[in-house]
Amino acid sequence: MEDDKKISGRIFDIQRYSIHDGVGIRTIVFLKGCALRCRWCCNPESQSFDIETMVINGKKKIMGKDVTVEEVMETVKRDMPYYSRSDGGLTLSGGESLLQPDFARGLLKAAKELGINTAMESMGFAKYETIASILPYLDVYLMDIKHMNPSKHADYTQKSNELMLENARKIAASGQTELIIRVPVIPGFNDTEEEILDIARFADSLPGVKQIHLLPYHSFGRGKYEGLGREYPMGEAVPPSNEKMQQFKERVERNTALYCQIGG
Repeated sequence: MEDDKKISGRIFDIQRYSIHDGVGIRTIVFLKGCALRCRWCCNPESQSFDIETMVINGKKKIMGKDVTVEEVMETVKRDMPYYSRSDGGLTLSGGESLLQPDFARGLLKAAKELGINTAMESMGFAKYETIASILPYLDVYLMDIKHMNPSKHADYTQKSNELMLENARKIAASGQTELIIRVPVIPGFNDTEEEILDIARFADSLPGVKQIHLLPYHSFGRGKYEGLGREYPMGEAVPPSNEKMQQFKERVERNTALYCQIGG
């Protein structure tokens, strides 16, 4: 419907020509607002729904802009020739896209009407009814599963994990989209073979799930915290080595039927 294109939402960035967060060349739309406060978050400007000012290289930048589905799609449509050559498309990220469900649904629906492949990077932190309303327009759900232990998950993200795990089960059971599980590998949080394998075994138990992506921690977002006048929660944490990530990958592939990829 034409009215769907008038739905407004709040974003903080549109990244074009990306080769991450889905197959091929992607246009990634970053939505404002998140229910979690992960210590390692590399997009702290995504966490609050409020429009904020962040200092970047000594210059102030406004983080947050209200736009309509139609306005976003004007940018997305410009990249359609790249999608057709690379099997790419539109990816929604954040923040947590599900906190703006009407806007997210409108973007995904508009893309599908144009024959554009759609993906969403999300933690699944929403009522399942909200997720179910989006699934008909979603080709790939890139779902973060951070830990299997509820208390440790809450300690590092300020939310427990029960809702996300239950939604992962329901999304997989629906068979409506390709579900790929993604795991941020975080020092001191889940960077042991046992913890990674626990998540992989859960992913392997989900019907239709064939892939798991291990995303190594990095500190590229440190400057953003400084720009927002906030302390960087991870301190001097060191990213996992390539050797350690390879060990995780091999352990997962030895003990599950999943294809395991390092990076997203």
